Amino acid sequence: MAFENITYGCEDGIAVITFNRPKALNALNAALLAEFCEALEDVENDAAVRVLVLTGAGEKAFVAGADINEINRLGPLGAKRFARRGAESITRLTRLPLPVIAAVNGFALGGGTEMALACDFIYAAQSARFGLPEINLGIIPGFGGTQRLPRLIGPAMARELIYTGRMVAADEALSIGMVNRVCPDGELMDAVQETARVMAAKGRVALRAAKQAVNTGLNVDLESGLALENDAFALCLASPDAREGTSAFLEKRPAVFSGHLDDDER
Repeated sequence: MAFENITYGCEDGIAVITFNRPKALNALNAALLAEFCEALEDVENDAAVRVLVLTGAGEKAFVAGADINEINRLGPLGAKRFARRGAESITRLTRLPLPVIAAVNGFALGGGTEMALACDFIYAAQSARFGLPEINLGIIPGFGGTQRLPRLIGPAMARELIYTGRMVAADEALSIGMVNRVCPDGELMDAVQETARVMAAKGRVALRAAKQAVNTGLNVDLESGLALENDAFALCLASPDAREGTSAFLEKRPAVFSGHLDDDER
C-alpha cells in the first residue's frame, strides 16, 4: 500500500516505519496517525516481521510533536477525540508481539517523545533532543507522556520535565534512563539495524513472551508478575523454537529458529 505521510518497508525480518512529513518536521496529524495504524496492521499480520524500527525522515526531526494547526482549531470534545486517537495509535506499539526500537534523529518533542516512550527502547543520535513542551502552550501531554515518562525515569525527574517543558539533549536523556544508547550522527541506523538483527535471529515465541511478561509485569505486584512469567516460560518451552534452541545447545551448534508458534504452523 502506498502511503503519503509515512514510508514502510521490511527486509530480513526488520520492518522500518519512517515518519515522512519533513517540511512539517514529521508532526503527527490525523492523516499520519491513520496511515501509521494501517502500517502497524501490516506489521502485526506479517509473520516474517521480527522487529520494528521507527524513525523520522530528514535530519532535523524524529517527530516534532502533534500538528499545532490541527490542535488550535479543536474544542474540548474534539481535543478529547484527537488525544484519544493519538494515544490509542501510540499504545498499539506496546501491544505489538515483537520488539520495537525508536531510532531518534533530531527533535522528538511532545508526541514525538510520547511515540518513542511507547517503544521497547530508544537509540538516539547525538543531535537528538527530547521534551514534553506542551506546558508552554497552556496544555499538557495528551498521548501518554504523563504516564509513561514517570514509569521510565521516575516521578520526580518526569515532573520537572513536564512542568518546565525544557528540552533534554541526547547525553542527558541517556543519563536519566530515557535512552539506551547515543550514537554519533550518521551512525544511528547502523547501530539500530545491528541490534535489530540480533533480536530478529531469536525465537519469535520467546520474543513475544518476553515483551508480554515485562510489560504486563510492570503494572502488577511482584507475586503476580512472577506467576505471569512462570506461565509464559511454560508456554515457551512447548514451542518448536524451544526444542530447537535446547537441542542446538546440547549439540553445540547455532540455533536456527523457525518462528512457528506451534506444530500446526509447520
